[in-house]
Amino acid sequence: MKIVLIYPPAADPTAPYIALPLLTAVLRRSGIEAVPVDVNVEAFEWLFRRETLLDAADRIERRRKNLEKKAFLRHPEPLFLAALRRGGEIARGCPARVEESLSLLREPGGAAFFGHDAYRKAVTALERALEMVSAAYTPLQVDFVRYRTPFSLLSMRNVEEDARRDRNPFHGYYAADLVRRIGEEEPSMVGISVAFTAQIQQAYTIAGILKKRFPRLHITAGGPAMTQFMLRLDPGERSKALGPFHTVVLFEGEKTLVDLAGAVERGERPSGVLRGEETADLSALPPPDFDGLPLKRYFSPAPVLPYDLTRGCYWGKCAFCHYGLADYGTARYRERPVETAVDHLEDLSKRHGGTVFYLSQDTVSPATALRFAGAVRERGSRWKWATDIRPERSLDGRACGKLAGGGALAFSFGIESASPRVLRRIRKGIDPAAMERAVRDASGEGIAVEAMCFTDFPTETFDEAMETLRFIGRNRERLSLFICGVFELVSGSPVARDPAAFGIGRIWHVEGDRLKTGLYYEAAAPWKTGGEKERIDGEIDRLSRFWRLSPYPWAGSLSTAHTLLWYERFGPGAFRNPSGTRPVPGRGDVAGLPRGIEGMARRAAERECRIWDILVFEKKRVTPELYRELARAVPPEPVPRRS
Repeated sequence: MKIVLIYPPAADPTAPYIALPLLTAVLRRSGIEAVPVDVNVEAFEWLFRRETLLDAADRIERRRKNLEKKAFLRHPEPLFLAALRRGGEIARGCPARVEESLSLLREPGGAAFFGHDAYRKAVTALERALEMVSAAYTPLQVDFVRYRTPFSLLSMRNVEEDARRDRNPFHGYYAADLVRRIGEEEPSMVGISVAFTAQIQQAYTIAGILKKRFPRLHITAGGPAMTQFMLRLDPGERSKALGPFHTVVLFEGEKTLVDLAGAVERGERPSGVLRGEETADLSALPPPDFDGLPLKRYFSPAPVLPYDLTRGCYWGKCAFCHYGLADYGTARYRERPVETAVDHLEDLSKRHGGTVFYLSQDTVSPATALRFAGAVRERGSRWKWATDIRPERSLDGRACGKLAGGGALAFSFGIESASPRVLRRIRKGIDPAAMERAVRDASGEGIAVEAMCFTDFPTETFDEAMETLRFIGRNRERLSLFICGVFELVSGSPVARDPAAFGIGRIWHVEGDRLKTGLYYEAAAPWKTGGEKERIDGEIDRLSRFWRLSPYPWAGSLSTAHTLLWYERFGPGAFRNPSGTRPVPGRGDVAGLPRGIEGMARRAAERECRIWDILVFEKKRVTPELYRELARAVPPEPVPRRS
């Protein structure tokens, strides 16, 4: 019995994701031949090939010429033309810059990787290449966290349309390289692990291609994003949403995947949505098995390997939270024995040469982190580790000293808010003073501290949002990085299950969103004015200048492989920018569009926002047909001619 395990794009290509090596280990221990294929890194490699980028440039040129032949453009064509013109500018010299950038990121030892200017130019080149690919397939937006078209995942019909060769830039890789790989392996079963929403469309595209090419192959899927995706649907829609999959496994899937493999091997034909079985005792899990993964092909000079020390959340009360491996809220908290975990990591470090591990889980209790650090220290282990952790009162100076002495490199603290009232409404269970002490004591012991915050939790006022930003400002010299996003309502969270208790007047899925991918809400009473929100955004922008922040997954974004390698090399201050001056744009930046195109694009973007406001908040209905009806009402724009 052979199973090919697939991790699809679009996700972080700098390091492996925990599910693939863990599932590989479980299957191999059960006597099943498991072949892990990190399609994410291989597909981005393929996308960054010279031939693929030149094809994208040709596609941009053809589409641009077709639009510029017209006397007038109908909405949304002005947006397309602006994207194509910018993509055409990027295309000049793009393949060569991308080749150089990948070489720099992968160079063993990372001599240029750890040079700020060289590194920034390299990652800018890759970001620009993805912008160019997005332009070639506009209105697609693709990068390492997004894969989106205007009607992504609204219905199975939209899923099928977005899977077409002319709509999906990864299609050529799937139809040739991946199909050839599956044909050579001759598996009985393919399992696709879907961790993030951006991967859902690609999972369906891959499954559809493989099902047509290998009709007797059993295709299953699972993972946090697929679980949340399916949980939102009623039974009838859930059955339709199986699409090209024979089965989908919800929640934890290790045991169910082994049982499913046995059924397929016996000649049975399992089908439908299966509920995975929780692993009650994590000591029964093997260590993740990275053999067969292309560790030298990840976009990084050294491996940063993930390891799951725990599962679930020991607190489990935060009102905004819903993690994918639970019906609602968070999964039950469980731990691996720390001595076993240290044995595993010692072995993985020796086998793969890694000096940094990322403990990939929801959170770890401070007591467990201390026991783990103690075991690391007693072994004399030289590798470092980082993780997400709650800024508990127990993380005082003495505890943080022990953690640092036991290899703790970086902590990403879930701060959320620094307003006492908002924290009580969130049910955080920690007050701002305790969080500030944890930041101070951890950073004082040389641990890099990252703060994860957000504004606009229901009923949060302007002054309460500013309390969070003042917290960041006060701790500017202690925080290695920060992020401050905006509250998003997610199905399965306590807020979504009881919106009235949190000051929300109404929540809804728009009509036409058959797969329920978007959840919207209206406040029972306004919390902030538009002007106050602009002032908050302005203050976040001002604060951001005191760090060299980067988009995910690069060095300067929270908890990424590259960021951890930079901490290891330069210490907790690797990304601080004490002067608060804006960085000078690198040579990889692209000049702005001509004035006529820029003005047309700005007007079109404003009209596009208005159309979507009407669809989502006024009509509460989204379909391509209704969108086209509203677009036809937009006055046509004359095509600006090149000077």
